[in-house]
Amino acid sequence: MAELPIPDVPPARCSGRFTISTLLGMEEAGRGPYTPTEGSSCDSAQPTQLSSSTLYTRTFGYNTVDVVPAYEHYANSKGVGNPRKGRPSLADLHSILKPDPSRLHTPVSDVQHSNGLPEAGPEAGLEEAEGEPGRDSEPEPVRFGWVKGVMIRCMLNIWGVILYLRLPWITAQAGIALTWLIILMSVTVTTITGLSISAISTNGKVKSGGTYFLISRSLGPELGGSIGLIFAFANAVAVAMHTVGFAETVRDLLQEHNSLIVDPTNDIRIIGVITVTVLLGISLAGMEWEAKAQILFFLVILVSFINYLVGTVIPATAEKQAKGFFSYRADIFAQNFVPNWRGPEGSFFGLFSIFFPSATGILAGANISGDLKDPAMAIPKGTLMAIFWTTMSYLVLSATIGACVVRDASGSLNDSVAVGSPGCEGLACSFGWNFTACAQQQSCRYGLSNYYQSMSMVSGFGPLITAGIFGATLSSALACLVSAPKVFQCLCKDQLYPLIGFFGKGYGRNSEPIRGYMLTYVIAVGFILIAELNAIAPIISNFFLCSYALINFSCFHASITNSPGWRPSFRYYSKWAALFGAAVSVVIMFLLTWWAALIAFGIVIFLLGYVLYKKPDVNWGSSMQASSYNMALNYSVGLSEVDEHIKNYRPQCLVLTGPPNFRPALVDFVGTFTKNLSLMLCGNVLIGPRKQKMPESWLMADGHTKWLMKRKIKAFYTDVVAEDLRSGVQMLIQAAGLGKMRPNILVLGYKRNWRTASPQSLEDYVGILHDAFDFKYGVCVMRMKEGLNVSRVLQAHVNLTFEAAEHPENGTGSRAAPGTAADPTTLASEQQASTIFQSKQGKKTIDIYWLFDDGGLTLLIPYLLGRKKRWGKCKIRVFVGGQINRMDEERKAIVSLLSKFRLGFHEVHILPDINQKPRPEHIKRFDELIAPFRLNDGFKDEATVNEMRQGCPWKISDEEVDKNRAKSLRQVRLNEILRDYSRDAALIAITPPIGRKGRCPSSLYMAWLETLSQDLRPPIILTRGNQENVLTFYCQ
Repeated sequence: MAELPIPDVPPARCSGRFTISTLLGMEEAGRGPYTPTEGSSCDSAQPTQLSSSTLYTRTFGYNTVDVVPAYEHYANSKGVGNPRKGRPSLADLHSILKPDPSRLHTPVSDVQHSNGLPEAGPEAGLEEAEGEPGRDSEPEPVRFGWVKGVMIRCMLNIWGVILYLRLPWITAQAGIALTWLIILMSVTVTTITGLSISAISTNGKVKSGGTYFLISRSLGPELGGSIGLIFAFANAVAVAMHTVGFAETVRDLLQEHNSLIVDPTNDIRIIGVITVTVLLGISLAGMEWEAKAQILFFLVILVSFINYLVGTVIPATAEKQAKGFFSYRADIFAQNFVPNWRGPEGSFFGLFSIFFPSATGILAGANISGDLKDPAMAIPKGTLMAIFWTTMSYLVLSATIGACVVRDASGSLNDSVAVGSPGCEGLACSFGWNFTACAQQQSCRYGLSNYYQSMSMVSGFGPLITAGIFGATLSSALACLVSAPKVFQCLCKDQLYPLIGFFGKGYGRNSEPIRGYMLTYVIAVGFILIAELNAIAPIISNFFLCSYALINFSCFHASITNSPGWRPSFRYYSKWAALFGAAVSVVIMFLLTWWAALIAFGIVIFLLGYVLYKKPDVNWGSSMQASSYNMALNYSVGLSEVDEHIKNYRPQCLVLTGPPNFRPALVDFVGTFTKNLSLMLCGNVLIGPRKQKMPESWLMADGHTKWLMKRKIKAFYTDVVAEDLRSGVQMLIQAAGLGKMRPNILVLGYKRNWRTASPQSLEDYVGILHDAFDFKYGVCVMRMKEGLNVSRVLQAHVNLTFEAAEHPENGTGSRAAPGTAADPTTLASEQQASTIFQSKQGKKTIDIYWLFDDGGLTLLIPYLLGRKKRWGKCKIRVFVGGQINRMDEERKAIVSLLSKFRLGFHEVHILPDINQKPRPEHIKRFDELIAPFRLNDGFKDEATVNEMRQGCPWKISDEEVDKNRAKSLRQVRLNEILRDYSRDAALIAITPPIGRKGRCPSSLYMAWLETLSQDLRPPIILTRGNQENVLTFYCQ
C-alpha cells in the first residue's frame, strides 16, 4: 500500500504505525480505521504494545485493520451494501486512504472488551433499548419468559366458556369418538399454525407487533398491513365478546337470586362496562400487573378443573343421580361413545364450527413479542406447550364426562325405580332411575344433551366451576385487551395507513401504547353497549382464521422461494404442512359462516389494494421480494429456451441517456413505446479514471433508478466507467441485458455541437453508430429543435452531481462536477422537467418517411407510439419515394403491403419530386457546412490524400465530396420536402442514410444528418433497422 503522510499524533512505540485505538477511531466518524504506512520501521509480524488492548496482535500476530466478528456489526442491518457499525469498509482495507487528523485526535475509551467485541456506542441506542446491554441510566423494561409470557397466556386464551358450557353438550351429540376427532382436527390446524409461527419467529430477531410483525416481515406490507389492521380490530371486539360472556354469567346468577340491577339486557351493559374498565386499569398499570392477574386467573381455572376431576370420583348423591350423574360406568362410556344427533345443529360440521373457536387463541403469546426476553425461544416453546396441555384437557374432559353422565335425565327424585322394573327404557334403568317419559317427549331438563351446566353439577364444589368460567372469560378479555394495542402500535409506527400514526406513541420503559389502550377500550365499550354480538362474532372468528391462513402461507412461501435469508432455527416444520394448514383455515372460514368469510376476504382485499396503490417506502426483505426474484430468474432462463420469431419481435432499447434526468425527452420518448411492452435500459458512460469514478457510480445508481420510478418510466439504469465515450458504449452494447432480454436498438440523442466539438468526439460519435451496426443493432437518433440536454437548466436550480459531459448533446457520457457531493435523495426528489412526450398531441400527424427498406423498424416505432393514449388521436401518414409516371401503381403496392402488416396506416403519399435538384441557396448552405472539414487536396491520388489526412481522419477529400455529391444533394432535397409537408406534424420518423465505414468521413456523415434534420419544428426520429425483418404478414 502507498505510504500515508503522518499527522501530529501522540507517539506510539514504533514510528510509522498507529495504535489500534487510533486505527479503529470513533464509530461516530463513520469510517473505518487507517492502514499503517508502508515504510514502517517495525516488523509487521512483531507484536506491538497497544494503548488499550492487544487483542488483534494476540489473535493474528500482527497489528491489523481488520476486526473480529461482533454482534454490533450485524445489528440493524437493512440492505445489501449498507455500512456496518465498527467494521472497516472495503475501501479502508483495499484502497489508499488519506489520513484525517481530526479523527486521529478523537479520544477512545476502552474500545475492546476482554472478549474482543467493541463496546456499543451511542448509536447502539436502539438495540440497547430493546434489551441489549450497555444502558444503565434507565430501568430495564419488564420481560417475560416462555412460561409466564407465552404458555400461560396462550392456555388462558384457548380455554374459554366452551370448555365449561359446550364441550359436555358436544360430547353428548357427537359421542366421545367423534368429539375426539373434532378436537384433534381443530388441534391439527392450530398445531400446524403453531409450527409455522415457530419457524417464522426463529428466522431472525422478533420485535414488538406480534402477528402483524411476523406476517408483514415475511409476506410484505401489503398482506401484513391488511391483516394487522383487521387483527387488531378483531382483538378489540373480542374484548367485548369475552366481557359480555362474563357479564351474562353474572346476570344469570343475579336472576337466580332475583337481584337484577335494572333488566337483563341493561344489566349486561352495566356489568360489561364496569368489567372492561377494571381490565383497562390492570393493563394501564403495566405488563407486570397484567401478568400477575393472568397468573391468578390461571390458578383459578386449574383449581376449577381439579375440582371437576375430583367430583367425577366422588360417589354420586341421589340429587346428582336424578340429574344423570352416576360416576364412572363402562356402559355409560359405551353409550356415549357413539353419536346421537339432535336439533338443527346436530351434524358433524355443525358441532365442529361450534367447537373450533375454543381451539384458537394460540397467538396470544406472539402478540406481546416485544415484551418477551427471547421471542425466538419463547414463542415456539410456549405456543406448542400450550396447544399440548389444552388439547389434553379437552380430551380428558370429554372422555371423563362421557363416562359419568347419561344423555337424558329428569332431575326429579321421584323417578327412582327398582332395578329391572317393567316399562323402563334406557341405560338409567339399570341404575334404578326411570327417565323414559321425558326422554320420549324430549322434555328432559338434565343430562349431557340438555344441561349446559353439567360440569358444575359433576364437580365437587359447583361455585368453583363458576369461578373457572369467570377466570376463562376475564383472562381472554384481558389477553385481547393487551394484544390489540400492541399489534396496532407496530402498525401505526410503520405508517402504512393514514391518520393512525397518533396511536403509535409509546410510554414508559415498556413503550406502552396507552393511546392504543384507550382506543381499544372505546371500541370494546361501544360493542358492549350495542349488545348485538351474535352478528359480529362470526366475522371476528373469520378475522382470526385469516391470520392463521396467512401465517401458514407465510411459512410456505418463505420456504418455497429458497431464499438464503430463510434460515429458521426451529426445524420441525414442513412447507407442505403449512400450505395444508393455510388451505384448511380458508375452508374452515366458509364452514363456520360463508357470508362472514366473504366479508372478511372483501375487507382484506380492500386494504391490500390500498397498500398496493400507495406503495409505502418500506423494505423488510419479505418472501414476496424473494419470489419476485425467483420468478424473474425462472422466466429469464426459460426465455433462453424459446426460439425467436418475427411475430414476437420487441424493440428492446439501450438508451444512451447519460444521467437520465439530463435528457428527460429522450427517456420519455422511449419509455412511451416500451412501457409494458419491451426492455428499456438507460446507459451512462462515466468518463475518467476507474478509481475516481467507481464511488460515484455506486452512489448515484440508486438515485437515477428512483428518478425513473418517480417519472413512472419502466426502465433499468446501468453505467460503466471508461476512459472515453466510445469504449464505454462498446461495453454497454456487448454486455447490457440478460439472455434473450438484450437490447437490439441503440437510441441516442443527436450531437448538435458536432461542428464546434473536438474532432475526436466527432469521430467517437459516428464510430458509436458504426459499432451499433457492427453488433447488428438498429439505430434511432432523436433530434429536437430546443435540444435534449437540460443539465444546464437543472444546475441553475439545484446543486447536482453531474455537469454537462464533454459531449453535451449526444445522450451518452457524463463527468462529475468538481466539488459537488452526490446526493441520491436530492436527485430522486428534484422537480421533474416536462417534455412534449408527456402531453396529449391532439389531432396532429405522425409523418413516416419510409425511404429505404430497413426491415420495418421505421414503421414499427411510430405504430407503437400511436397505440398510446396521448398519441392515439394522431393520424399517421406514410411517405415513400416514387416516379411521377407510376404514382398510382406504387401507391397501391405500398398500401397493399401496409394492409398486410395490419398496422392501420391508410394514408400513403408518393414523393415523385424526391430526385429534383434542391434550391441553389440550400446547396450553398451545405457547401458552407462542410467547408471547414474539407481537405482541399485538389483531387490528388489516394496515397497523397492518406498522407495529408494522417491525424485528421474526419477531413473530407475532394474526391469524396465529388463521389457523394448525389447523396448529399438528396439530403438537401429531403429537408426541403420535410419542411413543406411536415412543418405542423407532431413527430417525424425518417430512414436516414448509412455512411459506409472507412469510406465516408465522420464530418461528411454528420453534415448529411444535419442537413436532413435542420430547421424542423417537430421532433425528428432518424430510425434505421439492422436490415432484418421486424414485421411479418404471415401467421406462422
